[in-house]
Amino acid sequence: MTNPAEPQPQGLNLSENNVNPLFNVHSCILSYLGSEPSRANIHPLESSPLSIRVAQLADLKTVVEILTESFYPQDYFWLWLRPVFKLGMYEDLKTRLRTETPHYYCLVATQDTTIIGTVEIGLKSTSLFSNAIPYVSNLAVSRSQRRKGVALKLLAKCEQVAMEWGFNELSLHVLENNSAAYSLYRNNGYDLQRIEGRLSKLLFQKPNRLLLGKTLK
Repeated sequence: MTNPAEPQPQGLNLSENNVNPLFNVHSCILSYLGSEPSRANIHPLESSPLSIRVAQLADLKTVVEILTESFYPQDYFWLWLRPVFKLGMYEDLKTRLRTETPHYYCLVATQDTTIIGTVEIGLKSTSLFSNAIPYVSNLAVSRSQRRKGVALKLLAKCEQVAMEWGFNELSLHVLENNSAAYSLYRNNGYDLQRIEGRLSKLLFQKPNRLLLGKTLK
């Protein structure tokens, strides 16, 4: 692994000045409910119909909708909790976008100016004594756009970003019961490094988390 000598991030600066550190529930709810899905297509990074760019604050509601659809239960029992999930994700993601760090991006895939997928990449240590390396999370694609190569292109962009940061490896987690995602990663060079959560599976019947990694060339 090669550590970056001097980070030189590409893309847009999403930070804002004078951010109020206090968590105001009323303003958070108004902020989320008042936002609209983004339709802006700002300087796409690819010439193909599918473009990938850095997410903007105006994209938050659309990104949250995609994440909720992808990662939270769709059955009737959970429907009344979905607004709570969305609000939490909205505020967490807004905080990350506003934080000044050279090693974090939230990316969105757009087609005909419509956001159809998203992914985040940052630095994370995957064990107690290991150095932080690029780590992919929250890779999600709109239900109607799945199995069209969108996730693969988002993943490829993360690999490009990791190499631009000066790293030659990338890691991520996937649940063992997510066979589609696991096959996607395995077919694109990601190897199993560790199985996590065996105790949770034994006690609470939760699926194991699989840590996968890839050496970039």
